Amino acid sequence: MNIDGGCHCGRIRFRAEVDPAAVAICHCTDCQLLSGSPYRAMVTARAESFSIEGEPRIYVKTAESGTRRAQAFCPDCGSAIYASAPENPPTYSIRLGAIRQRRELGPPSRQIWCDSALPWAMDLHDVPGIARQPS
Repeated sequence: MNIDGGCHCGRIRFRAEVDPAAVAICHCTDCQLLSGSPYRAMVTARAESFSIEGEPRIYVKTAESGTRRAQAFCPDCGSAIYASAPENPPTYSIRLGAIRQRRELGPPSRQIWCDSALPWAMDLHDVPGIARQPS
């Protein structure tokens, strides 16, 4: 599936081809800290299908696993765009919230780092939902 998207302010834009069934959720503490949420959702794109306009800011973090990951985000609005290997990445883990077609992707096919998950984040079925922000 072809996707496109970008950051909140519009400085960064991207295009890629992804498998819509390959959405994943990561519960690691790095994703919690970097996203400001209990987990991060992403979908992977092969490097040859990924193109980007604009220059994201890159922060390289060594994960608990020992793997170095480049975290790309907009230098103006701070929107997370992707994570990848710091050099010659074979794939890009594109942040679901940055994808315009995000409602057409998923549901997630796997969750990783579940040992770090907040207990309530694993099942939200009983949490009441409201269609929009209450007044």
